[in-house]
Amino acid sequence: MPYAPLQRLPADLVARAAAVRLACFDVDGTLTDGRLHYDHAGNESKAFFVQDGLGLKLLQRAGIEVAMITARASLSAEQRGRDLGIEVQIGVGDKAVAVRELCTRHGLEPSQVAFMGDDLPDLPALLIAGLAVAPANAHPWIAERVHWITTARGGAGAARELCDVLLAAQGSTERVIAGYGA
Repeated sequence: MPYAPLQRLPADLVARAAAVRLACFDVDGTLTDGRLHYDHAGNESKAFFVQDGLGLKLLQRAGIEVAMITARASLSAEQRGRDLGIEVQIGVGDKAVAVRELCTRHGLEPSQVAFMGDDLPDLPALLIAGLAVAPANAHPWIAERVHWITTARGGAGAARELCDVLLAAQGSTERVIAGYGA
């Protein structure tokens, strides 16, 4: 059976996904598994899932703006954003303010934003987003307040799952795949 990311989603969720022009992602617990690694000198490192990163790039190629927004001051997140060529906002105190500023800059409404987050610092942005999404491992207080919960966990394909849904809802899947010679 062919991969059909919209197959089990309700029509209202697909409609929300079709309207998205800006996709924002929390970092810790969403683009990573939420664990922080420190070496003996106190340097932080994180593991990012490569398929999630490609999903973010595919969104860009389909004309969807992409941003990473994190409350932590993280050199790892900054570097990942540079590697992917996407905007990264670190040390953000109020993620809803950051989303609104991105909307203003890109001439969008919050209803055109997808936001993926897993814990309380993400809640203000999730509450204003047209499509609020949490990874499977999100804290229950978040999971009960979003439009959709992915089957994959943060740092293990949750972001790619959302990317695939956005691409499919906007009819961009075949064009994206064709870009890879298929």
